[in-house]
Amino acid sequence: MFGPASPEELPPPAPPHLHARAVPWRHGLVWFEEGMRLFKRGPAAWVGLGFCTLAVELGLAAVPHAGPLAAQIVAPLVAGGMACAAATADRGGAPSLRHAVAAFAAPWPALLALIVANLAAFAGQWLAAWWVADINLLIPADADAQLSRAAIAGMVAIGVLASLPFLFVPYHVLLERAGAMAAFRASWMGFALNAEPLLVYAGAALALIGLGTATMGIGLLLALPLLATAGYAAWKDVFGVGAVPTPP
Repeated sequence: MFGPASPEELPPPAPPHLHARAVPWRHGLVWFEEGMRLFKRGPAAWVGLGFCTLAVELGLAAVPHAGPLAAQIVAPLVAGGMACAAATADRGGAPSLRHAVAAFAAPWPALLALIVANLAAFAGQWLAAWWVADINLLIPADADAQLSRAAIAGMVAIGVLASLPFLFVPYHVLLERAGAMAAFRASWMGFALNAEPLLVYAGAALALIGLGTATMGIGLLLALPLLATAGYAAWKDVFGVGAVPTPP
């Protein structure tokens, strides 16, 4: 549908910024202000990228047996394209639907890092579902079970919190071609040094996801891109990335 990803859709390799610094908690709000600035460079394209991510995840999750697990493997690769789109917008360009497949042009260790980071975060949500409601999210019949609003909120909250230590991995491996292990170490250190602003980020993320749920998923088309652009702003701030990689 979108055609193969072209090389210019992925930023060229650059010396990775792997040394995190602590920033004030208020920066968690500033990240969303910067994320909104990037979102305004192509709202329609951003909504389209959010739709692609949701369509892939929900479509695969509906497949019997291995579908839910496949969704957790493929969807983060599609979502990773939003990191590339954020870098494009930051350079003054316009995001496009072609970014939905941009991450697939990355080396396989980067793709594996995206998958592992997502599975690690999903594990927290899976454990919460099993503990709270005795539901296995990898079994479609269980995943479709009726849950109370409190149970759903708790599962989503645990999933968001579990994702925080891995928030920066996609930006490291896709935008700077950092090694997978280095990216995970750097992301963990960024989390350890910035628990307070990242909790602010998590609170805003939960509010956006709640809005998306309340609007029968429509709001998620805005929430997912905003979380990606705010995460990009957080990555630049925490790791002191003064400029986005540009073509030589």
